[in-house]
Amino acid sequence: MTVKIFDTTLRDGEQSPGVSLNAEEKLRIARQLAKLNVDVIEAGFPVASQGDFQAVQKIAREVEGPIIAALARTNFEDIDRAWEAIKDSSNPRIHTFIATSPIHMEFKLKKSPAEVLENAVKAVKRAKGYTEDVEFSAEDASRSERDFLCKIFQAVIEAGATTINIPDTVGYATPGEFGELVGYVCENVSNIDQAEVSVHCHNDLGMGVANSIAAVENGATQVECAVNGIGERAGNAALEEIALALNTRQDYYNQKTALNLQEIYRTSRLVSQLTGMDIQFNKAVVGKNAFAHEAGIHQDGVIKERTTYEIMDAKTIGLKENRIVMGKHSGRHAFRDRLAEMGYDLDREELNHCFKRFKELADRKGELTGLDLEAIVEDQFGQSPELLQLKLLQVVTGNGISTATVHMLKEGEKMLESVCSEGGPIDAAYEAINRVAGLDCRLDIFKIDAITGGKDALGNVTVKVEHEEELFLGRGVSTDIIKASAVAYNNALNKIMAAKSRKGR
Repeated sequence: MTVKIFDTTLRDGEQSPGVSLNAEEKLRIARQLAKLNVDVIEAGFPVASQGDFQAVQKIAREVEGPIIAALARTNFEDIDRAWEAIKDSSNPRIHTFIATSPIHMEFKLKKSPAEVLENAVKAVKRAKGYTEDVEFSAEDASRSERDFLCKIFQAVIEAGATTINIPDTVGYATPGEFGELVGYVCENVSNIDQAEVSVHCHNDLGMGVANSIAAVENGATQVECAVNGIGERAGNAALEEIALALNTRQDYYNQKTALNLQEIYRTSRLVSQLTGMDIQFNKAVVGKNAFAHEAGIHQDGVIKERTTYEIMDAKTIGLKENRIVMGKHSGRHAFRDRLAEMGYDLDREELNHCFKRFKELADRKGELTGLDLEAIVEDQFGQSPELLQLKLLQVVTGNGISTATVHMLKEGEKMLESVCSEGGPIDAAYEAINRVAGLDCRLDIFKIDAITGGKDALGNVTVKVEHEEELFLGRGVSTDIIKASAVAYNNALNKIMAAKSRKGR
C-alpha cells in the first residue's frame, strides 16, 4: 500500500521563527520537491500577504507533477484568494481548516460547535465550487471530542471534501492514543471511504514521526510533514524520517511512498541552505553523523559487512562515496562528469562559472571532496544578480584596529573605492561595503561553519540582513573566512537591491 506524502515545508515550515523565503527561493524548493516526487506541495497561505500570494501563484504556474495546495481559513475571502493563487495549476487543491477542540472554540474562535460545523460545511462547498480537490482540517483534533470530530468529518465529506485531516496541532498526543483516534474516526465516520485520511503531527514532545507512523498503522493514507522537520515551535514530523522508516521496515509496516528517495539528501541540504536552519549532526537520516562511524568496533564491523551497524544504505538517500580524486590537474570533462554523478545538470555558462571557482579552490587546497564540489555549485546557484560586484577586498589588522579597502562595481557603472577602519576585520569589510551600497540595513545573524575538515577547510558564512523590516539571506564560501564573510554580506545586499528594483524604488 502507498502512503501519500503531503509536504508543508513551504507553508508550515516557513513559519519557523527566523525563516523568510522570497518567491524565487520558494520556487526553487518547490521544483526540488517535485523531483523528490512528493504527492502534494502545500505552497503557502495566500491571504497572509501579497508576497505569499505571489509565491504560491508562481509555484502553481511553473511546477508540474505534484498537487499544489493553498491553505485557507473557513471564510470566503480566504478561499477565494487561495483559488486565485492556484487556479493555473494543472493539479490544484484548496486546503481549508477550522479549530474543533473545546479550548480553541471557546477562547480563540468564540463560537459554538454548531457554528463551527456550519462554517466548515459552507467553506468546503465554496471551495468545491472552484475545484474537485478539497481538503478539510480539524485544527487541534487530538484535543477535540471524538464524537464531534466524527460529526464534522461526516458533514464536510457530504459537502464535497475529498481529504479529511486529523492534526495533532500542538504535539500533545502519544503514539498509542493518536493511532487509536485515527482508527476511531475511520470506524465511526460512515462515508470515510469517500475521502483520504490525512494526519499532521507536530513535534513538541518529540513524537511527531512516531505519531504519524502510528496513524498510518491505523488507517491514515496521507501524512503531512516537512523537510528536516522544520515548522512552528519544535517543528513538524520530518519527511525524510517517515519515508525511510516505511522504506526500511516494509517487512513490518507493509507500506511505502512514491518518493524518489535518491533526492532526499539534496532536498534536505537545499532547504537548510535557503532557510538558514542548520541540520543537527545527529539528525536521523540526513544529519552529518547519520552514516558516520568513529568507534573502533563499529568501524571494524562496517568494513567487514556494512549491515552490521547500518540499517540503511547511504546511497538510498543520494549520498555517494568519493571515487574520483578532484584536484588542480583535473580537466573540465572530469569536472562535468563528477557533477553529473552527483546529480547536477549545468548549462555551459553555469559549468564555466563553477569550473573557474573549482580551479581557484584546487590551487589552494589540492584535493577536493564531494562536499567541496557541492558547496561550489550551491554557492553559484544561490547568488542573486550582481548589481553590486566585489572586485577587490584588502584587510589589514593589528593593535585592535582593522582597515578594509574594497573596490566595487555598482550596477555596471564606474569602479568605486571605499576604505573603513573598525575594531574587527569583518566589521571593517562590512562597513566599507555599506558605504558603496548606500543602504540602510542591519546585520541580524552571522554564522560560520566549516564545510570540510583540515586547516584548508572551506568556510561557509551565512548572514541575515534586515532592510525595511524584511530579512535577506546571504551566503559565501571560501577558504579565506574574511572573503567568505564579505561575499555573504554582498550576496544579501544584492538581494536587497534586486528587491528594491522590482518594487521600482
